[in-house]
Amino acid sequence: MKGIGLFGGSFNPIHKGHINLALSVKKELSLDKVILIPSGKAPHKSSSEYASGEDRLEMCRLAAENFEGIEVSDFELKRPGKSYSVYTAEYFKKLYPNDKLFLLLGSDMLLSFDSWYRFEDIMRNVTLAAVSRFGDDFDKLYKMSDKLSEYGKVFVVNNDSIRVSSSEIREKIKNNEDLYCYLDQKVVKYIMRKKLYRI
Repeated sequence: MKGIGLFGGSFNPIHKGHINLALSVKKELSLDKVILIPSGKAPHKSSSEYASGEDRLEMCRLAAENFEGIEVSDFELKRPGKSYSVYTAEYFKKLYPNDKLFLLLGSDMLLSFDSWYRFEDIMRNVTLAAVSRFGDDFDKLYKMSDKLSEYGKVFVVNNDSIRVSSSEIREKIKNNEDLYCYLDQKVVKYIMRKKLYRI
């Protein structure tokens, strides 16, 4: 039996914090691999702040290609309709029926998880692996994990967080600020070449 992490998000763009989180959870839980799953485009986002699914998928591939055990899936981009996590969990459970699946979540996602669509069904297919975004909310995470434990397993992973968000990076792109400390070099070049996130 293998351990497989599922890490969904807009990845708009994917940054070093995302990769650091994936690698931290992979190491902490001794996973065989982590799969990055870019979400479908949010209808309320403008094109200047939301790159296409094709671009976000390619940036994920570029960011992941130098790390062993980090893969990328286009499942949510190809699937019609809303990208509810329950469908993603069910899909990968069918794909890997004999393996143990972990759904990677940031602090804010775990703390609101009991409001997610069919969250009980999600927890029947995967184990939750929650990470702190800023390192100061572990008490809240442990309290929520206890609350959710009646539905399935929850791990709170003690990781070193990188305090940066994709929205901050998009603002830096608009202001022509240096990006190499936040993004993989190949991702920076891709953004510049495609002129992404420009007003």
